Amino acid sequence: MAGQGTPATALLVKRGVAHRTHPYRVSPDAPNYGALVAVALGVAPERVFKSLVTAVDGALTVAVVPVTGELDLKALAAAVGGKRAALADRAVAERATGYVRGGISPLGQRKTLPTVLDDSASEFPTIYVSAGRRGLQLELAAADLVALTDARTAPLQAR
Repeated sequence: MAGQGTPATALLVKRGVAHRTHPYRVSPDAPNYGALVAVALGVAPERVFKSLVTAVDGALTVAVVPVTGELDLKALAAAVGGKRAALADRAVAERATGYVRGGISPLGQRKTLPTVLDDSASEFPTIYVSAGRRGLQLELAAADLVALTDARTAPLQAR
């Protein structure tokens, strides 16, 4: 893991959580970035999840959804007992998490934010999320992600 340490990987090591890191090369400006990450890793895109920082009734919240789908903002708001949700401004998201866009991990964030994981994650033995920097993904069990982030699970994809 030399040279691959991030706050997310440090948290996993500290807690003794089984995980694997997977480096990849995809241009951060590429369209369909998440789908290209799945191709680069050689895994089904439904197993690769993106972390989106949102504002639900003004409170920052992280939605973790498959890269293959779109976030249903109304479903997210309902999952946390709110009325309105919107994507957070990029600078706000980066400041709150300590990560840059394209590398925001649901783990090891600067501020602990409420997190909601799409319920499709439970369909797989492991899922992939950002390790906290572009070019590096974490593979771990969805149940471990839920435990570490105190996440709720809910259907979050636009249907």
